[in-house]
Amino acid sequence: MCRWLAYSGTPVLLDTILYKPAHSLIDQSLHSRLGVETTNGDGFGIGWYAREAELDTPAILRDVGPAWNNRNLREIAQHVKSPLMFAHIRASTGTAVQQTNCHPFRHGRWMWMHNGSIAGFHGMRRELNMAVDPALYLEMEGTTDSEAMFYLALTFGLEEDPPGAVARMVGLVEKTGRAHGVESPMQMTVAVTDGTTVWAFRYASAGKARSLYYSTRVDSLRALHPDLTFLQEVSDETRLVVSEPLGDLPGAWNEVPEHSYGVVHPGADSLHRFAPLPV
Repeated sequence: MCRWLAYSGTPVLLDTILYKPAHSLIDQSLHSRLGVETTNGDGFGIGWYAREAELDTPAILRDVGPAWNNRNLREIAQHVKSPLMFAHIRASTGTAVQQTNCHPFRHGRWMWMHNGSIAGFHGMRRELNMAVDPALYLEMEGTTDSEAMFYLALTFGLEEDPPGAVARMVGLVEKTGRAHGVESPMQMTVAVTDGTTVWAFRYASAGKARSLYYSTRVDSLRALHPDLTFLQEVSDETRLVVSEPLGDLPGAWNEVPEHSYGVVHPGADSLHRFAPLPV
């Protein structure tokens, strides 16, 4: 599977989030504790928005090599600041190790990344891809289930109603999978953003979904750890959503409940139940 993180809040150097934590995403690329695989070396990607996020589409950097020794990633991380960033390290579930299969995926202002898989995807790939809006189909470049999920969600109205679109996407995948004899097709944690709001989903058709955590409110963490400089430098609205915690700081991390999604945006964050919708 894969590991990912989403950061939203005070603009910081990408290095602050990607490299500096004790169990950073770069460390997880070699030493994942909660993933299916310990090593996630089948490519990586980062996507970020400039400070004037309402003016820009996100920048994307993706490569097929492992994140732990990529000099370009290290160089960019030490010089680029962003208020909203996605980062993903990949462990392939069978599709090719190629740049177009690395996350995050982008459509206009939107970014998407995924950990998990569609069971039996190769047997239903054509059917799922044919359900993508023809106006969007030509934008698909890779061969992963993750990209197919993104474009199906776009087809079902992601830009107007992200939770509803993701629920309809999952509904179609489960309906199609069961028609192909796959009883439990979907395993996912997904992050999607428009550059202002982040939606993060945790769901599995059966069994336990892949791990997902969100950070505690910064004002609460300051009270617990008043000596940490980083907490004094970021706003109360700064938030991280991660596949696994970036360290062992007491009180810092909260598990996202099964079958739920969270919304991170200026103002109050929120947590909601998630269930597939029929299509």
